[in-house]
Amino acid sequence: QVQLVESGGGLVQPGGSLRLSCAASGRFFSIYDMGWYRQAPGKQRELVASITGGGSTNYADSVKGRFTISRDNAKKMVNLQMSNLKPEDTAVYYCKHYGLSVWGRGTQVTVSS
Repeated sequence: QVQLVESGGGLVQPGGSLRLSCAASGRFFSIYDMGWYRQAPGKQRELVASITGGGSTNYADSVKGRFTISRDNAKKMVNLQMSNLKPEDTAVYYCKHYGLSVWGRGTQVTVSS
């Protein structure tokens, strides 16, 4: 059984930064790919960034150069460092465990002045 708990969301002004964290439970965390997704009101959930067990990363074009995904296998955590945030980044951000297709409950990020 794997559970994912996201944290770190909030309200930030345009140009600001936030760091999201996803804490995972369960075994063999380090061998599984993990991802961050987001869903804005009225829109489909979309991939933001993913990271393999070996640390290879992939980003949506809209966040390249602004967001950085990382993982700490010892702590069973996946982080998303978000910089130069824009109003269009406003969404609920979800963590996903690819191996078992498990989602967290999400954390709200609002970018507004």
